Amino acid sequence: MKSINSSIERLLHQRLGKTVDPAQDMIGTFSHIKHRAYFTRPEFLLMCRWKSPRPRRLYESNSPAEIRRASIDVFASDCEKGKAELLTSLRGVGLPTASAILTLTDPQNYGVIDIRVWQLLYDHEVVANRPSGTGFSIDDWLEYLQALRFWARKFKATARAVEIVLFDYHKEKQEGRLYATRSALKDRAVVKR
Repeated sequence: MKSINSSIERLLHQRLGKTVDPAQDMIGTFSHIKHRAYFTRPEFLLMCRWKSPRPRRLYESNSPAEIRRASIDVFASDCEKGKAELLTSLRGVGLPTASAILTLTDPQNYGVIDIRVWQLLYDHEVVANRPSGTGFSIDDWLEYLQALRFWARKFKATARAVEIVLFDYHKEKQEGRLYATRSALKDRAVVKR
């Protein structure tokens, strides 16, 4: 993580606790999973479709045994990298969906890695790469978690609450297309630096 930006901190100070989480009902639905320490195939499919319905067939190609084994290992692990690797080993699950699963089952410690939040963090020089906010690596995920958890601790909030404030702010301030062209991103990076 490049730096902890004071303008992001001002934004969080102003908005934390005033933003309603649109996933609150979903989080409530899955609140038992962390204690149980695994999720079922129907729960997995619901969480995945909540994040992105597009790879539905891939999600559905995972057997109940594969899903259960991966989820048991995820909840038994203390290693964030290992959790991400286990979840992304399931067909159709990329880092954004893996982060959604972790967020829905443990919003205290996780937020969904998302193009909007990443672009905002990039624009405020909290993260130094991937101005497009796409194509995340596990190292990007770890950097993202570090930032969310830093602010969550500082403001005595959940990582999910921090993520939602940043997501909503980006949505309010966004100009142009969310998925910009390569040349627009290159120009943005040159101007920013």
